Amino acid sequence: MSSITQEQHDPSPHIADYDGGHVPAGHSKVAPGEIAVGVVIGRASENFDFFVYGIASVLVFPSVFFPFESRLDGTLMSFGIFALAFIARPFGTTLFMEIQRRMGRGFKLTLALFLLGTATVGMAFLPSYGVLGGGAIVLLAFFRMLQGFALGGSWDGLPSLLALNAPAGKRGWYSMLGQLGAPIGFLIASALFLFLHANLSNDDFMDWGWRYPFFVAFAINVVALFARLRLVLTEEYTQLLEEGNLEPIGITEMFRAQGYNLFIGAFAALASYALFHLVTVFPLSWISLHSTQSIDSVLIVQIVGAVVGVLGTIASGVIADRFGRRNTLGTLAVLIGIFALFTPWLLDGGPAAQDAFILIGFALLGISYGQASGTVTANFLSRFRYTGAALTSDFAWLIGAAFAPFVALALSVKFGLAAVSIYLLSGAACTLVALKINRALESRD
Repeated sequence: MSSITQEQHDPSPHIADYDGGHVPAGHSKVAPGEIAVGVVIGRASENFDFFVYGIASVLVFPSVFFPFESRLDGTLMSFGIFALAFIARPFGTTLFMEIQRRMGRGFKLTLALFLLGTATVGMAFLPSYGVLGGGAIVLLAFFRMLQGFALGGSWDGLPSLLALNAPAGKRGWYSMLGQLGAPIGFLIASALFLFLHANLSNDDFMDWGWRYPFFVAFAINVVALFARLRLVLTEEYTQLLEEGNLEPIGITEMFRAQGYNLFIGAFAALASYALFHLVTVFPLSWISLHSTQSIDSVLIVQIVGAVVGVLGTIASGVIADRFGRRNTLGTLAVLIGIFALFTPWLLDGGPAAQDAFILIGFALLGISYGQASGTVTANFLSRFRYTGAALTSDFAWLIGAAFAPFVALALSVKFGLAAVSIYLLSGAACTLVALKINRALESRD
């Protein structure tokens, strides 16, 4: 208890700039690069599953599951189901934390990834609305919720372990590695849909072609499962996790003791998470509805954008280690706010302007998102960090990203693209306020 008390009242003056902590003595030295492999593979597979659904919710689901609605309303309904996974995710985290406490980390991770793969591949077998009627929509919603529920359970603590084992002065660099999975997952999902959409007739694509990425997702999950189990089940890594206090605790105790940090952390990353779906899923829906350029052209630009996002994420590690993670996140929130002002002009322009929106957005996203995880979770006491990091991520996705495609499309149709600017500006403002509150709390402590 004394060590916990000391950590609480003697924080490093730069604690918010990294997932700081000390690596306890007495264990074998582990190369951070080895941990990073498991982190990147795991996050890329999870994000691939989610982006396969996100792209399909624009290109496929309005016609397959909502043919009785207009293209716009069908897309909005697809986006409504899209959000269900993010609502279910904190509940999955809560339940699977208890499963880990009772049955172990390996059992929890295997069960979670099995459910995630089952939910994803289950969508590939779904009959259309024309075959099953409303039952097809119910099953789609069920599998989507199961996706989110399982993803909440797939937390393995490796990103926190990676930060704890990062060399001094390189915490920003190693922390961004866990974030690389998102743009990599989106890149693979977009490339696969582009290949299928470009090489199949429209009838074949809508009949069976769209189902193939969901099968691929299951195979990727199997590979990711073994890659991660290889790390988290070995004696060496188990010792590291235990010595770093990276063990689950009760959710009630978590909220009672450190609940304020959960929400400060979620809002501190709001600009990044809101921007994520506004440059990935939303532009695809806006452009396809207005037919300003072909779907294949948009997918090509988004693949290039994902590469830009990967490079931006990598650059964020260098920038954060030089200027501080909180300074990086705050500066990018300001730049995202400025970018938001140009949204109407870019998205309502021609193909070149729309492409610029995607590419510039991905550049800002990469640098911001690369440091969005853990900027505040370093403030958790060590015994709360494992659960706190998982729930902070859950709430950041829920508050910032879950409803972003639905809200952006609905507002833009009703009030024009200026409403999307206001929406994104509000996310940037929340980030700046949360970072300011976090700094004030540190000063108080």
